[in-house]
Amino acid sequence: MDIKDALRLIGRGTTEIINAELLEKKLVRSEKEGRPLIIKAGFDPTAPDIHLGHVVLLRKMRQFQELGHRVVFLIGDFTAQVGDPTGRNELRRKMSREDVERNAVTYKDQVFKVLDPARTEVVFNSRWFGAFDARQLMELTAHATVAQTLARADFKKRFDAGREISLLEFIYPLLQGYDSVHLHADVELGGSDQKFNLLMGRQIQSAFGQEPQVVIMTPLLEGLDGVQKMSKSLDNYIGINEPPREIFGKVMSVSDTLMLRYFELLTEEPLEAVRQQHPKEAKMRLAGEIVRQFHGTDAARDARTHFESVFSRKEIPDDIQVHTLPQGGGVPGNAPEAVPLVDILVSAGLAPSRNEARRLIKQGAVAFAGQPVIDEHWRVVPGILKVGKRRFLKLE
Repeated sequence: MDIKDALRLIGRGTTEIINAELLEKKLVRSEKEGRPLIIKAGFDPTAPDIHLGHVVLLRKMRQFQELGHRVVFLIGDFTAQVGDPTGRNELRRKMSREDVERNAVTYKDQVFKVLDPARTEVVFNSRWFGAFDARQLMELTAHATVAQTLARADFKKRFDAGREISLLEFIYPLLQGYDSVHLHADVELGGSDQKFNLLMGRQIQSAFGQEPQVVIMTPLLEGLDGVQKMSKSLDNYIGINEPPREIFGKVMSVSDTLMLRYFELLTEEPLEAVRQQHPKEAKMRLAGEIVRQFHGTDAARDARTHFESVFSRKEIPDDIQVHTLPQGGGVPGNAPEAVPLVDILVSAGLAPSRNEARRLIKQGAVAFAGQPVIDEHWRVVPGILKVGKRRFLKLE
């Protein structure tokens, strides 16, 4: 691939490149010298699961791999214990070493569903920060000012509102910047909310006499609600380890507008060809492609067949979960005992808690024989319960 085509590939689905001229210069030099660029992306293992929001960045890393460059997947096991202040309006809870290590193992298991393991170097920043002494840390803090740090938007909001900001949080961007120094990064990838930290890497590299890295920022992928960024805490996410049928169904629930954004950020499909398709067929294609990426072609085919049979033709799935109701007093022929619907939803795994089960009922998300059940005291009888758009439970 020539340089212009490489730049077009790298530029797809990005919000900003700082600076594009230097990126082209680095690519030309890399080709001339036969030296792969060092592409860095850091992940603090603050949660164990990877969702499609993370995949946007991972796919950009994979593109650099396919262009022949060296990708460094940096697990911030040291900095995770400090806590990234980006987007925070309060002090972040300090993570234990055990939580960080457990999440890091899960991260490694999942990222290779996107990245090429043969062309990925996984590193932990505790390797160098674990040997940092007080003198080195003081020297590092000399390369940024309090005024500069307080100017960042999230700190400014907290300062103006009188909320606490710890000195430890001031240090986090410096530590992330030093990661780039240690790795001699040519390019650092990150979400658009990471701009301050990414630019700090350029600043720290210059202070250490290195050529500053190019910063490439990707957008924050909206979740299933189409408004908030994808997040497990907001329950608007699609996890890459979720069952294929669940992933397919979730993708089919997104809006047509969001569908195009998912195509741009999560696939290589030409957007003009997508726009010419009927929205429903395009969405089917998107859902199948996303399932294929993480579970394979056969799983994608099965998920589509299942979706069409259950939701397009209104059929009940063959592998429906069954819940057995107790008989009244154990006497054959008696009506089932009055088992609370809330308890059934929780015990069948259709709601994580009784409160969540009540919320689903109040929202009309639970239906029996095609009719919403909005009374949690509804007398349960044998039949088919439907919860949400994709889950069924057979009561016997």
